Amino acid sequence: MLYGFPGAGKSFFARQLTDQLQVAHVHGDRIRGELFDTPRYDKEENEVVAQLMDYMTVEFLNAGLSVVYDVNAVRASQRRMLRDMARKAHAEPVLIWLQIDTETAFSRLSARDRRRSDDKYAAPTDRATFERIAGAMQNPQNEDYIVVSGKHTFVTQLSALVRRLRELGLAPATNEVSGKVIKPGLVNLVPATAAGRVDMSRRNIVIR
Repeated sequence: MLYGFPGAGKSFFARQLTDQLQVAHVHGDRIRGELFDTPRYDKEENEVVAQLMDYMTVEFLNAGLSVVYDVNAVRASQRRMLRDMARKAHAEPVLIWLQIDTETAFSRLSARDRRRSDDKYAAPTDRATFERIAGAMQNPQNEDYIVVSGKHTFVTQLSALVRRLRELGLAPATNEVSGKVIKPGLVNLVPATAAGRVDMSRRNIVIR
């Protein structure tokens, strides 16, 4: 699970981490972008994305793969639900808090470029939206979590994370942390246009 201000570098960290380790990346913003041509970010749409993320997470966990659940777990109740989901699949939940100051976080949001892979699916965020999200965040209290600096390089972030995972008995006590097996990518929710004309009104996933 990831926690931190918008712009703290959560998705960048998640992508780099899943490139390094045998971990599935369940990316909320990308799922939304694949499902909806023009996302509305309303309650109904959020519920669809959350249901699909939860479904994919459970499937990966049941297959024995670790998962980075890439959405900002801003509410304590949400984190509690995700912990319960992990434990039912006999997985150990880990909360990673990417800490950064608010001004640096917002300046990163202002510099986002959708031509970059890490920014392609990011939600547009102005100052008012940023303040609203930041104000609604519930910092972890009486919860186990690992702090990672949002300002450090990924190499430093990974070193700090692996060290803590080893202390918790969740990573091998060796210098080898890279996965050597093929990792799953995001499920292709909508057929690629290269395969022929696509009826965008049809989807190959139904959520009830």
